[in-house]
Amino acid sequence: MEPDRRYFFCGIGGSGMLPLALIVQQQGAAVAGSDRSLDQGRSAAKFDFLRARGIALFPQDGSGVTGADTILVTSAAVEDTVPDVQAARRVGATLTTRAELLAHLFNAAPRSIGIAGTSGKSTTTGMVGWLLRQAGLNPTIVNGAVMRNFVTPETPFASSLVGNSDLFVAEVDESDGSIARYTPDVAVLNNVALDHKSMDELRRLFRGFIDKARIAVLNLDNDETAALAADLPPARRLTYSLSDPAADLLAADIQPAPDGIAFTIREQGGSPVPVRLLVPGRHNVANALAALAAARACGVTLDRAVAALSGFAGIRRRLEVVGSAAGITVIDDFAHNPDKIAATLTSLHDFPGRLLILFQPHGFGPLKLMREGFVSCFADHLRPDDVLVMPDPVYFGGTAERAVTSGDLVADLVARGCLARFFPERTECGEALLALARPGDRIVVMGARDDTLSTFAEDLLRRLHGSS
Repeated sequence: MEPDRRYFFCGIGGSGMLPLALIVQQQGAAVAGSDRSLDQGRSAAKFDFLRARGIALFPQDGSGVTGADTILVTSAAVEDTVPDVQAARRVGATLTTRAELLAHLFNAAPRSIGIAGTSGKSTTTGMVGWLLRQAGLNPTIVNGAVMRNFVTPETPFASSLVGNSDLFVAEVDESDGSIARYTPDVAVLNNVALDHKSMDELRRLFRGFIDKARIAVLNLDNDETAALAADLPPARRLTYSLSDPAADLLAADIQPAPDGIAFTIREQGGSPVPVRLLVPGRHNVANALAALAAARACGVTLDRAVAALSGFAGIRRRLEVVGSAAGITVIDDFAHNPDKIAATLTSLHDFPGRLLILFQPHGFGPLKLMREGFVSCFADHLRPDDVLVMPDPVYFGGTAERAVTSGDLVADLVARGCLARFFPERTECGEALLALARPGDRIVVMGARDDTLSTFAEDLLRRLHGSS
């Protein structure tokens, strides 16, 4: 990082950009930014928060990029036609990507923990950060989602935290290939499944990631990560499982509850230790094992880590209960790929109640890539009385091939016997959900890359209150 220069974040409100901008500012650099959502009048609270932190915000028209002393930070998805990029080239500013900047900060830390995988990264990152903070190790944490344990009135968007030690914990993304830039001391790999890239490319990226680490934390319940574990010497791996007794950390006696989940954990050669999580779902047992293994790799005792884990409050938009009205519960969830959707539906089906689901795909490209996976996932996990409604994917501008639409996915599901309906506009989906809802139902709003989904869920709850 260059503290004597000005950093300008294009898309500063994004889930990956905002925490990095705060880290850079807290390390002494001047920070400003722009965002298409700001120009479109969306997510006002987030931008008010940034202004209150002393971060200047500009329209995304190039007006904020004025000198060669500026470093323009963009996401991998930003196109050269974006006015901020054109302005940077015109004035001779330095261009870098979010991934390049985060990797630089991460690799500069004496000890680093990178959390990777198709699903569970944000929750595991939050768990690792919380465990290490409670153990007095005070790491710097960069997450792709808000960590509820660190939310205060002054920091409502707590997706990052500046520590005062040599430890740096970060969620590491494979979707843009930037995972190849990271050199972790501890590499956590939750799972590998088809998402943004082909399986062959994912295998190459994840293998490269763990090969550079002093020690890798790997999930034996996922075939891909288990195969990677088999190729590592025992001294360079810590494994976990919900079923394999060969794992270094093994969960057993899993007991779901509406407000969390309980289980026991056994370390190789040790006695079972009871664990109680405040977050529900078997997938969170796996996330917890990954976090406990990472803490063990940093020298935290199992007893101390387990005690801290009982206070982990979760991640915003991960099976987050917005509220209940008229006997109907509204849930806001980030699930956006088949694995995440399956985990959410499995967790919710541990308890009675029909599911009324809105799923908004996070782009036309991912919808095309994962069409078969989405169909199989919903067909396998929707119960006969569950109802799925879908609008078209989120679209905020730019180029997008619309070869596959939500209507195509719904048609596939109807052919499989599912109760699924397509409405081009999300407002129509909301009307359909409210018309269907009756006491005992749970309305689940699913999707990613769109902050207004949370506002949509809150509005559904408000309208339920109005009708009760």
